[in-house]
Amino acid sequence: MENRVITMLGCTASGKGVVARALARQLDGEIVSVDSMKVYRGMDIGTAKPNPSERAAVPHHLIDLVDPWETFSVAQFIERADRAVQEIHARGRPVVAVGGTVLYFKCFYEGLFAGPDADLEIRGEIRRRAALEGNAALHAELARVDPVAAERIHPNDLRRIERALEVHRLTGQPISELQRQWESGSVRRSEWDWHLIGLRRAREAASLRINERVRRMVAAGLVEEARVIWSQPRGVSPQARQAVGYAELYEHFEGRLTLDEAIERIKIDSRRLAKQQRTWLKRLPAVRWVDVGDTDTHEELASRARELLP
Repeated sequence: MENRVITMLGCTASGKGVVARALARQLDGEIVSVDSMKVYRGMDIGTAKPNPSERAAVPHHLIDLVDPWETFSVAQFIERADRAVQEIHARGRPVVAVGGTVLYFKCFYEGLFAGPDADLEIRGEIRRRAALEGNAALHAELARVDPVAAERIHPNDLRRIERALEVHRLTGQPISELQRQWESGSVRRSEWDWHLIGLRRAREAASLRINERVRRMVAAGLVEEARVIWSQPRGVSPQARQAVGYAELYEHFEGRLTLDEAIERIKIDSRRLAKQQRTWLKRLPAVRWVDVGDTDTHEELASRARELLP
């Protein structure tokens, strides 16, 4: 039975959604969206949501689940994503997961594990050791007590090293084992055949794409779409209000920014988001990269991604 989960990763405006759809067509797969904002109905332009014809050509999951005034948690996402993966695999088809929401992807990839509450004394001790001995020493300790977690966590990712060591100190068990035990029912993501593929563009080219995408979104009616959502009597949930491309326009509607200032802020915030995503992606050791050139087509990129699969 098919059990592949192929993830298409990349910074915002990298083109990962279009390439993922091309790859899914080539593999006869289905798309699972790993995006915290595409779950909201009506937030279409600003989230670069696939249009109805694109969704008809390739089955998509985890899109248009709730209204903008509703809350939606990562736990709800994981529950639905796990069920979608099981159903797709039961049909004998591979999953092509695509999205740029770091928290959603981390929980999708690693499993949702709440764990014990933070212990400030232990954390303080670990941070003092990091300052004195360096991150490498702490990562080496993690490799001794939890080699599986150490394999996944970059040596410079102090926050995750800290949490893994803290959980081991508090429970006496590796966090990787606790995460595996947390998996519910028949879902065993550690048994899925994972393949992490990333699209990588030169930083200057990526910034130009972001600016151009914002221009196209505004021309396509982003301001009007955001105003419809903002004017709903039920309001906008705190989660939906954070969406880049909408949050800035809400500030305009509320008189804190001019329209030109809001549009420029969208570009700035999008570039800042891309920088955060780029930093995080560098810490994922299992990613196989596809470098994108100016003349590469989506089908060509999908074919190159396919060549990276065993």
